[in-house]
Amino acid sequence: MIRKGIILAGGKGTRMSPLTKGVNKQLLPIYDKPLIFYPLSILMLSKIKNILIIVNKGELMPYQKLLGNGKSLGIKITYKEQEKPNGLPEAFILGENFIKKDNVALILGDNFFYGQSLSKTLLKCVALKNGAKVILHKVIDPEKFGVAKVRNGKIILIKEKPKKFTSDLAITGLYFFDKNVVKFAKKLRPSKRNELEITDLLNIYRKKRKLNAEYIGRGGAWLDTGSIEDFYKTSNFVSAIENRQGFKIACLEEISLRNKWIKNKDILNAIKFYGNCEYSKYLKKLIS
Repeated sequence: MIRKGIILAGGKGTRMSPLTKGVNKQLLPIYDKPLIFYPLSILMLSKIKNILIIVNKGELMPYQKLLGNGKSLGIKITYKEQEKPNGLPEAFILGENFIKKDNVALILGDNFFYGQSLSKTLLKCVALKNGAKVILHKVIDPEKFGVAKVRNGKIILIKEKPKKFTSDLAITGLYFFDKNVVKFAKKLRPSKRNELEITDLLNIYRKKRKLNAEYIGRGGAWLDTGSIEDFYKTSNFVSAIENRQGFKIACLEEISLRNKWIKNKDILNAIKFYGNCEYSKYLKKLIS
């Protein structure tokens, strides 16, 4: 069972400069909420309450001001500063004292997930006991992504941005690992990019026949907000859903309330914290 999660919110965000020269990318808005709300909501939908957020060195204070220690959401949030980005698997090395001997989930801070059946998929993933699971999503341009070939639920091949068609199942930025992940991450050596590669870590599990696949499913969405264009596409997606259907995506307080982690009085405190805004009006409706 996975009860701990890591959000990797580091990185320089160079493709979004000059926006990211003064503000960390994960604090920029996706429609009506900071980007960090979206990956955090995915961990909360997975019923994960113990969360580590890894941020760039010197950028900790805005996150603490926004999210605090998580108590207002009925969860526990701790933070770790990263000197410089050295690849995704470094999250497990930096988070060794947080992970200890437990299984853990990792979500990239700039990934957006949406789907009506997503919660069921997430709960299946956190039931992991041994090995690893990754979330896959079908794409029309697999040459832009790391892709996986699957047989009987197990990933048998991983290709990074294949020039020839291998699979149209892209590996998203949401991973679930057993307690061995720290040990395996420490064995990795930097690639030609001088970074630890998530593909190398996944291949360790694949070679042991312990790398399994789950899917977002038809009608679901996975969006990477790595560029300005992708950022606005994601904002438009959220805007369309929320304004057409009347509910909010990644409303953290709503998730906590449904999980029975907080009570109505905590919603009232959140309304005071956010002030007079549309988000607060939505929160008020939850307890009306």
